[in-house]
Amino acid sequence: MYDVFFYIFAAITILSAFFVVTTKNVIYAVYSLLLTFFGIAGIYVLLGADFIAIVQIIVYVGGILILMIFGVMLTNKITSVEIKTQTLFVIPTAIGVGIFAGVLIARMITANWRTMPLNIDYSTTVYSIGASLLSDYSVLFILLGILLLITLIGAASIARKED
Repeated sequence: MYDVFFYIFAAITILSAFFVVTTKNVIYAVYSLLLTFFGIAGIYVLLGADFIAIVQIIVYVGGILILMIFGVMLTNKITSVEIKTQTLFVIPTAIGVGIFAGVLIARMITANWRTMPLNIDYSTTVYSIGASLLSDYSVLFILLGILLLITLIGAASIARKED
């Protein structure tokens, strides 16, 4: 059952990443990037890395991607501009990609794959990460918070207009 979900998330990720690269409209590229990030987060969930999946969604989808969407939407002159995609070096690139794909497929076919029983612990990892942050790495966690506060104060003072 997990194989089916993996192939669904992999297909979503690969197809949307393909549309990010090939589309000429910036808004469509950003929305395709949204699907790419969600597909990667789904693969993280299947691997049992629920904390990384949540961080992927919060940081990339919730922060960076929304910032990109607002930047594109608020810049009203960029919505009608098409991305310039020139077809330079198509033949050498196709030859290079073909050689690389051939070597990769040949290596995958001839590799001596070891199979091990699937033993993934699907319990949550957030508790163990939180416990280690507040016990073993508490000093580093506090120093990182102070460094981020200093950075925020510095950015606010630089952005403030001088009278």
